[in-house]
Amino acid sequence: MLSCRRSSIGLLVLIALVFQSPISARASAKSSSYDEQVCDPLADYFLGMEDYPEAIRRHRIVINDDPTNALAHYHLGFAYGVVGQHRQELAEYQKAIGLGLDDWQLFLNLGLLYLENGQTRDATQVLRLAALLGPERPETHFNLALAYERRGALAQAEQEALLSLRIDPSQPDARNTLGAIYAEEGNYVRASQEWNELVGEIPDYAPARTNLAILQHVKSGGSKGAPETSGFIRIP
Repeated sequence: MLSCRRSSIGLLVLIALVFQSPISARASAKSSSYDEQVCDPLADYFLGMEDYPEAIRRHRIVINDDPTNALAHYHLGFAYGVVGQHRQELAEYQKAIGLGLDDWQLFLNLGLLYLENGQTRDATQVLRLAALLGPERPETHFNLALAYERRGALAQAEQEALLSLRIDPSQPDARNTLGAIYAEEGNYVRASQEWNELVGEIPDYAPARTNLAILQHVKSGGSKGAPETSGFIRIP
């Protein structure tokens, strides 16, 4: 079974927190445009300190003061997701999008939420947007590859995994997943090569070692059914 990792919101704690998406240090006035919107620095401080209950409480105060603050809705949704309140997470992400926020991390996290819920078609559509908004970010292409793979669109999955690795070759999970895609395509030679190279570079990377053993079992005829049902590990 595939698993997914949420994209954390990039934070730098100085006096205030600066996110990777465009966020300023002071709360905005009501009815401001998206380009002018900011989130409350104290609310973001608790998000950066991983005090999620307090971050939720303070972001709700910000939204109560200005319900049109798309950034605050996004940050609140992220905090809800970390504590496992996924219905609230989804609702806040949808509000942020409805208010015009087009941040790649927002669409990435929404896509991962859909993947976790088994909504692979929705996940694919949203992760395509994440990749368009953040084409230089390897995680957008990697997670889009996971969505394609879940849907059996192996050619597209391979393309996105390779693109992610061209951006950042130092991704053992992406390399391991690429090996699994190769195996599902029936290309056992390339799968074996990918996993053997990964084990050679990172000897203690267990998923690649396990997949090599599974592949040997499949090749010897010890596993019935299609390769994708043979138990290959995608990401740990």
